[in-house]
Amino acid sequence: MFDIIGKRRWFYLFSLLVTIPGIFAILLTFLPGARMGLQFSIDYTGGTIWEVHFEEGTPETADVRDVLVQQGLPDSSVAITTAGDRQYILIRTEEIGLQERAPATPPPTVQPSGSADPLASPGASSSPDPSGSPDPSASPGASSSPVPSPSPGMIVPTDGELGALAAALEERFGPIDEVRQESSVGPVISQEVVTGAILLIALGSIGILLWMTFRFGDFRMGTVAIAALVHDVVVVLGIFAILGTLFGLQLDALFVTAMLTVIGFSVHDTIVVFDRVRENRIRHAGEPFAAIVNHSLLQTLGRSVNTSLVVLITLASLLLFGGDAIRSFILALLIGIVSGTYSSIFNASALLVDWHEWAERRRQRAFLQTRAGG
Repeated sequence: MFDIIGKRRWFYLFSLLVTIPGIFAILLTFLPGARMGLQFSIDYTGGTIWEVHFEEGTPETADVRDVLVQQGLPDSSVAITTAGDRQYILIRTEEIGLQERAPATPPPTVQPSGSADPLASPGASSSPDPSGSPDPSASPGASSSPVPSPSPGMIVPTDGELGALAAALEERFGPIDEVRQESSVGPVISQEVVTGAILLIALGSIGILLWMTFRFGDFRMGTVAIAALVHDVVVVLGIFAILGTLFGLQLDALFVTAMLTVIGFSVHDTIVVFDRVRENRIRHAGEPFAAIVNHSLLQTLGRSVNTSLVVLITLASLLLFGGDAIRSFILALLIGIVSGTYSSIFNASALLVDWHEWAERRRQRAFLQTRAGG
């Protein structure tokens, strides 16, 4: 029988080799002006989101990044998104000051009963609009203006920094025939996102601790499960910090969703093992606790590995063939599930055994001291 618990020191060492470089990379995030460590998208730092469709086809993301660099926006991210049968270019960049523009399609005006349709009236083009602005649909030069965006209220900007970017993109890739999304995320909203993400993870961890303590009647099991979760969070954050330093990989809003999914998956595996430990402590009463835990691990090992492999195959397919918009999300899930499976099998149970043996040694010392004093 393979002794997993007996070799737990080696598994601790492997976890340290993985987490220590990651922790060091995470700490680089806090160095002022270093631009290393974790790289945050505009969902956390604030910025501008612009999603457009090009009439002559979807360009490569690398070519779009080249244009952004030429426009002085080197830290921008570019992804391809799909809606229906159309592919769009999604650009996330620093806040470049959106300008208020008139909507592409003005709201219809109610005509008095009995009046002629202004579009059919020869003098409609010279009749002023009640709001003080001419009606573009009735203007004689309306046919020479650009085709309005299919999305009401969104047109290709022509002024400001965003207008300069639009002109540069159209010069290289052809006309933009639709603006699907155009918005700015301010620093106040981004700070709320960060605060909410931390709060969600903290509340989720506390809830897991309380439920496992109640379910198994052992505070140690809940605490060890949280320690395994911290290990998984550090592994994912550390790898993203390393990749962010080397390749500029960013954390977006979906990263929080990925982390919560990883936490749930890791706890699921840990609960399966601990539930079998609870059953075997009754069936094999009198055996050493380490042997009971090792036996429980071997009984659940095949189930845990097979479940993880099925999920990993699906995630690997999405990572290879999915779009750029979800690639970092899938990568976080992939890393987290591998780490969660490892920590549930080789770390959580081993920590539980060490804690139990430490408590037994302490109890024996207290008993011997009591007898010696008596």
